[in-house]
Amino acid sequence: MTGRRYGGFWRRSFAFLIDEVILYFVSLILFLIGLLALGLKGDMIGRVLASPEDMTHGMGVFAFLYFAASFLAGMAYFTWFHGIGGRTPGKILLGLRVIQASGDPMTPGVAFLRWVGYLISGSVFCLGFLWVAFDGRKQGWHDKIAATLVIRERGKSDRVDGETTPPSFGDARRHPSAEGQIAIAPPPEQQQEKPYADASLPLP
Repeated sequence: MTGRRYGGFWRRSFAFLIDEVILYFVSLILFLIGLLALGLKGDMIGRVLASPEDMTHGMGVFAFLYFAASFLAGMAYFTWFHGIGGRTPGKILLGLRVIQASGDPMTPGVAFLRWVGYLISGSVFCLGFLWVAFDGRKQGWHDKIAATLVIRERGKSDRVDGETTPPSFGDARRHPSAEGQIAIAPPPEQQQEKPYADASLPLP
């Protein structure tokens, strides 16, 4: 792929932050749905919090439900958006796209493997994410695990190296003159007819 530009560390960080904010609200909704599904309504929550001996158990249940909701939401979120179009809402706003290192589009299977790589990248002081800032192709550990790249999408003002602007309609009538300059040939309707070679011949 000619003219490929990799997504930098800060641009990717801001895109990830946007995705995390979206995921926070999605996880909160799933958490509330989970509470209703388990029958933990307002009166039961009040009894748990009012009982000191049950408070630790109650908070543990809430924390587990929220963790489970966040885990499942993150897995579905990144697998779906990266697997279908290679872009999450955060990457769309920052002009980024995830592709396979071979140049092929993303698939749900590769996207899921990349999400598993997220867990590994964040397991050791987030070193796998920080690796993007020092890698030549801006790959984190999760990118190397799934063999993916994050590239910047080209805008209208971007131009690939060696790419020239196609000539316009007016350039089609340009031709080099004898002095090496560019002359513009007049349109056919403005060209005058050439006189006869022998102007002394009488006209009929």
